[in-house]
Amino acid sequence: MNIAKYIDHTNLKAYASKEDIIKLCDEARRYNFYAVCVNPYRVKLAKEQLQGTNIKVATVIGFPLGATPTEVKVFEAKKALEDGADEVDMVLNIGALKDKAYKYVRNDIAEVVRIAHEKGAIVKVIIETCYLSEEEKEIACKLAVEAGADFVKTSTGFGTGGATIEDVKLMRKVVGDKLGVKAAGGIRTYEEALAMINAGANRIGTSSGVKIIEGGKK
Repeated sequence: MNIAKYIDHTNLKAYASKEDIIKLCDEARRYNFYAVCVNPYRVKLAKEQLQGTNIKVATVIGFPLGATPTEVKVFEAKKALEDGADEVDMVLNIGALKDKAYKYVRNDIAEVVRIAHEKGAIVKVIIETCYLSEEEKEIACKLAVEAGADFVKTSTGFGTGGATIEDVKLMRKVVGDKLGVKAAGGIRTYEEALAMINAGANRIGTSSGVKIIEGGKK
């Protein structure tokens, strides 16, 4: 299996330097990863580095808490798209979901989807499973479907937990074949990545992309 085509090669560290992002893009080219995922400030740089390749540039919106107002997320997404982002991974408003403010949550996603789809970009909704009950995970996935998102994603990698096989299976069960499922957070080995794919993930978010590919060659 060509796992490289599942991987969003990621560096979202607050202290990531220009050199770190150039290195990330160099690795993405060398291993032919599907995408790189960087903070919004680094989108322009990543786009420049990957010019002439088919590798996508993904970025994060409302990251990592999801607690910014919808208007701010929309503005952030619009700027990222103008800078060259092909995909946006937005954090669902977890507090609003906990409040059962489902209409707000759905609209929050839908507004980012609207601005992204106008530019031909895709939206992945990070539901941050570590903070949610099973019922809340299901509701979050259903709201993402209703809002027209393209993917649901397990985690930011900055919460109290990352992707689990059980969560990926649950998310795939809820969204069926309507949406993609991205597993992210704590995936560091070839075996872990393969297990997530077998559970239903069709994208893997990881900062260990090189290690995963090298591990699969053994």
